Amino acid sequence: MTNQKIGLEKIDEYRYRIPKTYKPGMRTDGIIYTSGQLLESLLRDKAIEQVANVSFLPGIVKSSLAMPDIHWGYGFPIGGVAATDIEKGGVVSPGGVGFDINCGVRLVKTNLFYEDIREKIPDLLNVLYHTIPAGVGSKGSLRLSEAEEEKLLLKGAAWMVAKGYGTSEDLECTEAGGQLPDADPSLVSQHAYERGKAQVGTLGSGNHFLEIQVIDKIFEEEIAAQLNLFKGQIVIMIHSGSRGLGHQVCTDYLKVMLECLKKYEINVPDRQLACAPVDSKEGRAYLGAMSCAANYAWANRQMLMHLTRMAFEQFFKTGWQKLQMNLIYDVAHNIAKKEQHIVNGEKKSLCVHRKGATRAFGPGHPELPQRYRNTGQPVIIPGDMGRNSYLLVGTQKAMDETFGSTCHGAGRLMSRSQAIRTLNPKKVIEELRQKNIIVRSAGKEIISEEAPQAYKDVNVVVDVVHSAGISKKVCRMRPLGVIKG
Repeated sequence: MTNQKIGLEKIDEYRYRIPKTYKPGMRTDGIIYTSGQLLESLLRDKAIEQVANVSFLPGIVKSSLAMPDIHWGYGFPIGGVAATDIEKGGVVSPGGVGFDINCGVRLVKTNLFYEDIREKIPDLLNVLYHTIPAGVGSKGSLRLSEAEEEKLLLKGAAWMVAKGYGTSEDLECTEAGGQLPDADPSLVSQHAYERGKAQVGTLGSGNHFLEIQVIDKIFEEEIAAQLNLFKGQIVIMIHSGSRGLGHQVCTDYLKVMLECLKKYEINVPDRQLACAPVDSKEGRAYLGAMSCAANYAWANRQMLMHLTRMAFEQFFKTGWQKLQMNLIYDVAHNIAKKEQHIVNGEKKSLCVHRKGATRAFGPGHPELPQRYRNTGQPVIIPGDMGRNSYLLVGTQKAMDETFGSTCHGAGRLMSRSQAIRTLNPKKVIEELRQKNIIVRSAGKEIISEEAPQAYKDVNVVVDVVHSAGISKKVCRMRPLGVIKG
């Protein structure tokens, strides 16, 4: 089956191809993981065109990829994945990471049963809401000197743990140990420093959230048992990123990359795909600054988890260790990383861009902690605040097809402005209340922006990546209490 207008060819039930003959200059095909049910909304979006545009990047290998939560973004679509061969002039593009560098999510388990605390959820949520700084421009309780911020940018979550805001086990259960080694704080602008100085330990705004959830379905009993997860268990999901610092890093380096298009004679159909060779001065500088922002985000989520643990301690009047509030995993979904992958039977050093996409390394991968070597990497897929979220694990098929990548969430159906125009926040809150979901927010507009109607159904999206074999469902959660920025 082919859509003549776009050149979209159906490969199988869950993959569609944009052939590289679609546009002169395409270096590879585009491959979109989706389903017939999701395709209709996708055909109304410019994101398909962006998948084709990404294939123009110098050094791109295999295909320009997109996950089923794909929607229009800056340069790359959100849900886009692309890898470039570093040794063959492969490029890095800030548009392939986005403005919220290392926006990501972590899942924290507890030993609490929903049935035991269901009546306490509203009061618990209130304690969390007054503990977790949220909203545009929110400031944390931690005040950093410039010297301290520099160390945080170098060490990421490890800096927080060294200060007493967590344990070494937290670092073991964080992608990359919560610290990218290429970080160079000298490459971060003074303006970015200033924007980040007071925002460590803050949730931020937009789609960022903290949720109290209950596991309502187990798909893989054996894996769930290995992770100490069970039906009826209370878990906490934290979704945040690098705040103003990451946004400024992206802004600063987009200007630099635009100049590189002419300097390195790079031809792309969209200036938002501005890029530079990974091994160029500009490419190394961006990756050094981006790594700082990624480390900042991991430190931020580490602090948010510490604050969550403290709120639970205050509410239940017992230590977080007794509540078994252990980190299952923390994974990034806006990042570019140097990784080793097999391409045409040969191991290659690649720069893998994941923008609104989650790493999903399969069983046995050497980067995984020992506890996850036989299960595959935990993959956390949040939905909207009215439906489910999922925990999955990475697969070997993801390693073979998608550079160990899968989707990152539900994906938007409505723009933020459209949602604000058309969705009444009071009505949204009431609809959620009828589902026994309580919401606390710093503002009314964010309720409309983040309403379930503004998103694709995460259950359908996750079914695609599960059925396509690029990640495997372990358990499903539903929200009980939500804090939005």
